[in-house]
Amino acid sequence: MNLAGFFNAVSACMVLLMLMSVGYVMGRLGWMTAREKGFVSKYIVNIAVPCNCIVGLLNNLDHDSLASAGWMLAAGLTSIGLTLVISMGVATLIRLPRERWGVFVAMAAFSNTLFIGIPVCTQLFGDACMPFLMVYYLSNTSFLQSVGFLLIEYSGSVRKERTTVLGFLKNVFVKPPILGVIFAICMLLLDLSLPDPLMRFAGYVSDSVTPLALIYCGFIVYEVGLRNLRPMQGHVTMLLMRLVCAPAVCLCFCSLFGMTGLARSTFAVESALPVVSQITVIAGAYGADEKYAATGSCLSIFASCITLPILMLILG
Repeated sequence: MNLAGFFNAVSACMVLLMLMSVGYVMGRLGWMTAREKGFVSKYIVNIAVPCNCIVGLLNNLDHDSLASAGWMLAAGLTSIGLTLVISMGVATLIRLPRERWGVFVAMAAFSNTLFIGIPVCTQLFGDACMPFLMVYYLSNTSFLQSVGFLLIEYSGSVRKERTTVLGFLKNVFVKPPILGVIFAICMLLLDLSLPDPLMRFAGYVSDSVTPLALIYCGFIVYEVGLRNLRPMQGHVTMLLMRLVCAPAVCLCFCSLFGMTGLARSTFAVESALPVVSQITVIAGAYGADEKYAATGSCLSIFASCITLPILMLILG
């Protein structure tokens, strides 16, 4: 058992909660509203995270190490796919009402790989984890954008136009974080590097991801309200799926695909993170149970502060 890893995870969770408390207090004081929340979200996803991807990949990967990325992507896709299937079965067994069924499955199957994943993993493993984190993010967002959104739509009262295969590919591969990954991989394949001023610029912008992402999550907790954080039907089961079952499945597939060391640890932590905050927004857009999604998301944030240190003990 790795006690150093355990205490490192406890420390990381304390930092996470302190940064989140800034967002919560700013909400209470009225310094941050839905308008500022929208700005922070757009800045993180469209500017800061792409810079983070470029810096992390170019600084920690080379041309020769790209060959293993395909196997890692396969491990991520298969583990998330199986977790998704298990979640659908569990949601059916506990007889959730339709307006919560798809929301439960999406919360149980998909982790918050960016807003919480980047801060947590870089706190635990440093910037060297970024290449593996982005591979897992690609696996996670591919399922979320396709199957995840369809399941939430099934639970909602609002019907929208079905997405074609071309539309799905467009939705996934025009996202700035994915474009950042593709750009960095092309640079690595061509054995090219960015000029020093551009790398320093990307580094400065990249450093803003962690504090702003956690402030954003803290504001979400404020929006839900601490008094409203009471588990509803299926929430406890969802937490077990999200924070226990998902990492167990991921570790099995990491072993199956021969992943070890930092890659395995990064995948395990990424799979054991809280609910994707985007699910709450999509649930509201499709007319599903938005409050159920928001409460589950906040509960998973606090519960992960207990499960992540235990996971680090298991990882050794």
